[in-house]
Amino acid sequence: MAYSVGDKVLLKVPLPYLKTNDPMPMLRPPDLVSIDELGLIIAIRGFDICEVRFRRGTFLIPENHLTLNQ
Repeated sequence: MAYSVGDKVLLKVPLPYLKTNDPMPMLRPPDLVSIDELGLIIAIRGFDICEVRFRRGTFLIPENHLTLNQ
């Protein structure tokens, strides 16, 4: 599924970890983002990776782990 900047998304499944979008990315615990939390795509990176802003940070998440908010 093709996403675009500004789309509101939810996680499909819990992730084993979250990767920050910092210049030197760090792995963070998965409990920072819940399944029902709404995120905003702020950038699309290569290899189908989206930068998604949630209330507790911005993380790099593969497109196949996201679903559009209806």
